[in-house]
Amino acid sequence: MKRLRQILVLPVFLLLVWLLLNNTRNAGVIVLGVVLAATLTWLSGLLRPLRAYPKRPLVALRLIWHVAVDIAKSNVAVGILVWNWPRAGATPGFLRIPLQITDPHALAALSCIITYTPGTVWADYSEEDNVLILHVLDLKDEEAWRHTIQYRYAKPLQEIFE
Repeated sequence: MKRLRQILVLPVFLLLVWLLLNNTRNAGVIVLGVVLAATLTWLSGLLRPLRAYPKRPLVALRLIWHVAVDIAKSNVAVGILVWNWPRAGATPGFLRIPLQITDPHALAALSCIITYTPGTVWADYSEEDNVLILHVLDLKDEEAWRHTIQYRYAKPLQEIFE
């Protein structure tokens, strides 16, 4: 039963979006929506050979909350920094951060978190030594940044995906 629910989530969602966008209950539009939803679901499954099986939903919710709070704080900090740029004394720089996560989905989520946060950019990642290179707009405390990335973001992602 659970497997059937997982299979039907995407096509039902696509069908509902199709019907909302067309704003009609015409039988032809519904049939076309069913065909499109089933076809697009099948085709998207072919494009994604590696499946993610996230675990620990409460850890994921806590991570989402931390990311939302950090993005809000970073927006304010970057806004103040940009507003006072000539006299702000910002020290941009690059930082090497060793990671323990290896799951591609966790790494992709970490790159999104870092890139969504104003003032930070995922600059490079070395698969050989599992090191992230991060660019920070105002790099004053390197150890605080390492701790934030490794323990506030990467550790929960490791719990969720590995």
